[in-house]
Amino acid sequence: MVHLYNLHPFGSQQVVPCKQEPEQFCGGGRDALFVAAGCKVEAFAVSGQELCQPRCAFSTLGRVLRLAYSEAGDYLVAIEEKNKATFLRAYVNWRSKRTENSRVCIRMIGHNVEAPFSETFRDQMSIIEMPLSEPPLCISCCPVKGDLLVGCTNKLVLFSLTYQIINEEFSILDFERSLIIHIDNITPTEISFCTGYVAVMSDLEVLVLKLESDPKNRGSVNHHPHKTNSPMKPAEEGISNETSHLESDDFVMCQKPMELLGEKSKQSGVSVTLESTGLTDEKIKYFHVQHLLYRRFAPDISSYVLPDDIKLHSLQLLPIYHTGSLSSNGKNSSQEKELLSLFCFYSLPHVGYLYMVVKSVELMSIYQYPEKSQQAVLTPQFLHVITSNNLQCFTVRCSAAAAREEDPYVDTTLKACPPVSMDVCALRIQLFIGLKAICHFKNHIILLSKADPEAIPERRESPKRLLSRRDTSVKLQTPPVAEAGWNLYIVNTVPPVQLYKEMVDYSNSYKTVKTQSCIHLLSEAHLLVRAALMDAHQLEPGEKAELLEAFKESCGHLGDCYSRLDTQHAHLALPYYKMSGLSMAEVLAQVDWAAEDGSQKYERGLIFYINHSLHENLDEDLSEELAAKVVQMFHVAEPKQLPYILCSPSMKNINPLTAMNYLRKLDTSGFSSILVTLAKAAMALKIGDLETHRKEMKSHSEMKLVCGFILEPRLLIQQQKGQIFPTELAVHLKETQPGLLVASILGLQKNNKMGIEEADSFFKVLCGKDEDMIPQLLVDFWEAQLVACLPDVVLQELFFKLTSHYIWRLSKGQPPDSTPLRTSEDLV
Repeated sequence: MVHLYNLHPFGSQQVVPCKQEPEQFCGGGRDALFVAAGCKVEAFAVSGQELCQPRCAFSTLGRVLRLAYSEAGDYLVAIEEKNKATFLRAYVNWRSKRTENSRVCIRMIGHNVEAPFSETFRDQMSIIEMPLSEPPLCISCCPVKGDLLVGCTNKLVLFSLTYQIINEEFSILDFERSLIIHIDNITPTEISFCTGYVAVMSDLEVLVLKLESDPKNRGSVNHHPHKTNSPMKPAEEGISNETSHLESDDFVMCQKPMELLGEKSKQSGVSVTLESTGLTDEKIKYFHVQHLLYRRFAPDISSYVLPDDIKLHSLQLLPIYHTGSLSSNGKNSSQEKELLSLFCFYSLPHVGYLYMVVKSVELMSIYQYPEKSQQAVLTPQFLHVITSNNLQCFTVRCSAAAAREEDPYVDTTLKACPPVSMDVCALRIQLFIGLKAICHFKNHIILLSKADPEAIPERRESPKRLLSRRDTSVKLQTPPVAEAGWNLYIVNTVPPVQLYKEMVDYSNSYKTVKTQSCIHLLSEAHLLVRAALMDAHQLEPGEKAELLEAFKESCGHLGDCYSRLDTQHAHLALPYYKMSGLSMAEVLAQVDWAAEDGSQKYERGLIFYINHSLHENLDEDLSEELAAKVVQMFHVAEPKQLPYILCSPSMKNINPLTAMNYLRKLDTSGFSSILVTLAKAAMALKIGDLETHRKEMKSHSEMKLVCGFILEPRLLIQQQKGQIFPTELAVHLKETQPGLLVASILGLQKNNKMGIEEADSFFKVLCGKDEDMIPQLLVDFWEAQLVACLPDVVLQELFFKLTSHYIWRLSKGQPPDSTPLRTSEDLV
């Protein structure tokens, strides 16, 4: 299900001052836009909110069919057509092109540049010709390495980005044809390439592969083709052969739809072959292929739709990088990016599919469009889709999936993130007349709109004829009218923090209703900020601090929702509050303590958060007023937790009389345990009521009291800022019942509630001794350990400690500072 909101992700817009109607266009890094029209490419400077200005222009060999830019290497590559022949050319050092008539160097791929000519390459643009045995159909540049992948009929050609070193100060960019990937029975219409991951799309098929660089499989790639997966099953081959015989004007054979993920995609029947074209084996990058995804669609022949209505479009691999991969100057260099996660998107006219394809292949989201889509572009924050009259903005779950890849503590009590499976939503459907194409770079969306002249079908075909493979299109007769008007727009997306604030304001309308919509919209706002932080190389100076503040605020909002709304995921209040940086007192200050009918109801999320926070050794003391409210809360919602809560260091300011009253209510309600007894004894001691204290301590046997201390060690020991402090009850037991105290600490140690060194420090602090001094109570504890028959390793250490202390005491004539609990006869 797609939620629809009316937010404003789009900001200002401007018209690109093109001279001719654009045929192809693409973004050029952080600050440029390339527009191809006729036999010319124009480059425009795009900077922030400033007007788009012409930068340079250069002529092409012919009409540009495909255009792509690579930030790694800063080059432009184009498929050009002239006299019905296609050419592949790369434009290097284009920023040095000052005027349209400036000199240009044209060279062949792999051509060695002689030293006398090297200086000419510094200040002029170079065009690299890349000859191919078959016409190129589509291209894709790796955003990390800058390698170029070219799609041809039944094969892909990989050109590796290289550099020719002229001297120590200067090198020129070049390419080397390194690999040919033969893919039978697929003619690519679009391809996408990123760090060894290859996505190929035909009209109705999608194939995603990973080129492995494991040298253990070196033998599977030679200078001759070698098949890397099993061919089609005989039955499928028979069907394929029969198809060619049965096909006629009246019949068309359609293969059934199929989706294969992971290892199962090898069963697709698509044969993949690797052929190395490098000059030496040392330069081989990839050795074998791993199949990740295969998806085949079939036309709905019952509706007699035109073939164009069921073709796939907008194939894209979207990488997300580790947020720490920044260069020394604070900028994220494309050569230094470390891939964290990768996503694959493709779309049918009415539905889009988003997959995660790195560690596991998984369908993340399905996007249902309200209208037939023309094209779509995926970004880390959004999915932008164009129809004939609308620009649509959908949310994506890429940052949620990447967060779980990057941080193992997500989905624990420490950290949280909205789930990948959460329903997507449409933030905006913006009216735009005549949209034809879209591209995205940085925080800009480039839109081509054109008001088409009215097209009239020349003749109407029968449904059978429309489905025939030999007649796949209807000829259109265009009336002799003037050429339609067009515009190329730059639409700026609003800053993430601004959109985040609007989403938070929008969510306030759901707070009084207490529905899941409030959580959903705040989760979308959280993911928006998280995605912006992950896309660190796009951030402006000073923007990261503002995003971090918004991130903490969003965590606080989500913590509020999960703590106050009745939801099955109420436990998420704990990690979100921790990530928000809010103190427990700040969270409690926002709680509405007033009861409408006199009976207060506390939601599970708030109880869960307070309970866990009070069980941790937080260096935070609640005021007497807040502590009293916490006691009241647990008395109503979780009375069994009340003794544990009162033992927390954060509750030390609680009025002991108030605490005693609530503990007594537990008794009168029929709830009784050894913990209640010990908690009442501790509170009576704080009040100064020694009579009640003695009464409570005598109500149970010493063994039961030891069990009570084992259940809640904080009755005796508390920690603050990493330091151990004996409680008031422990100090009192030292004077009145030292044997019980020693037995309790021994019980804590045997139950792994306290370490050996921690116990030693406890007794030294309790007796007020320095580190070098050993109090008699600690000796009593050692002797109790000896009697308890601990493991041999511990016994050897105990023997050494006791022997050393006995010798020291005898040599110094030093008597014990308190009466020993055991005599020598007891030990023997």
